[in-house]
Amino acid sequence: MVTVENLTKRYRKTLAVDKLSMEIPEGEIYGFVGANGAGKTTTMRIIAGLLAPTSGKVFVEGIDVSKEPLKVKEHLGYMPDFFGVYDDLKVTEYMSFYGGLQGIYGARSDELTDSLLELVKLTDKKEAYVDSLSRGMKQRLCLARSLIHDPKFLILDEPASGLDPRARVEMREILKELRTMGKTVLISSHILTELSELCTSIGIIDDGRLVASGSVSQILEKMTHSGMIRIKVLERQDEAVKILLEMPEVSEVSSVSDILEVKIKGREELFAKVLKELVDKDIPVVSFHPEEGSLESVFMQLTERGTENEN
Repeated sequence: MVTVENLTKRYRKTLAVDKLSMEIPEGEIYGFVGANGAGKTTTMRIIAGLLAPTSGKVFVEGIDVSKEPLKVKEHLGYMPDFFGVYDDLKVTEYMSFYGGLQGIYGARSDELTDSLLELVKLTDKKEAYVDSLSRGMKQRLCLARSLIHDPKFLILDEPASGLDPRARVEMREILKELRTMGKTVLISSHILTELSELCTSIGIIDDGRLVASGSVSQILEKMTHSGMIRIKVLERQDEAVKILLEMPEVSEVSSVSDILEVKIKGREELFAKVLKELVDKDIPVVSFHPEEGSLESVFMQLTERGTENEN
């Protein structure tokens, strides 16, 4: 569906995107994660045909974006991180205006407007002025606008930015509906937990480079080289600590109240070995809870270098 090959964008002395390559298959919800200034928006604008790259290629549905930008836009809907709305228009007028820009008029425009306003849960606001809508409603209206020509591919730059928790949930539910409709979506966000729940794949960008890409489970498996286990023992805690520290797989043991926090040099396959060692030594284990790796911890690990360079 979307192929990015060695994409580079330079602004004078600033390298915004650095030889970035990625693939987004059809039907994928691809989460684009990165700190402010990492290159997310620049990359998205180039893919959308709104910005020319310094070098590299982007293909959407096999079409070269640089050579045929207008043809690409037939297949693409774009929701920027900062969008303009015409406050003195009613919601239906706003949708009709953008439909007209796509060559959609009359009964067809009305039909699509009704369908899209229902999708984004704004049917009861169709005769309201855009100026009267809340920020969350304006975000959803902008999403509806980007869908007016029924594109196969959507680019959503921080669609949940600035929304309160309820509005974020509403936006997430709409995005899930788009997934069931078979849309291919590239979405950027700082809300990593929501991306991990919503997206089929994640790409992490740092200093203009794609430093990781794949499903959440693949990234966690590749990047998480250690694990944490929380163990509660009924008694003989000091002895349990000594036993654990003698194991080569254990890197650190700390005691928090009556819980032992054990860091191991490896993944799940070593968890059972740790438990077996304690049981074999007759340590009364009350609870044993391996802690799963998180997307947030992987993100911090991968972007640590960029943060250090800023300091």
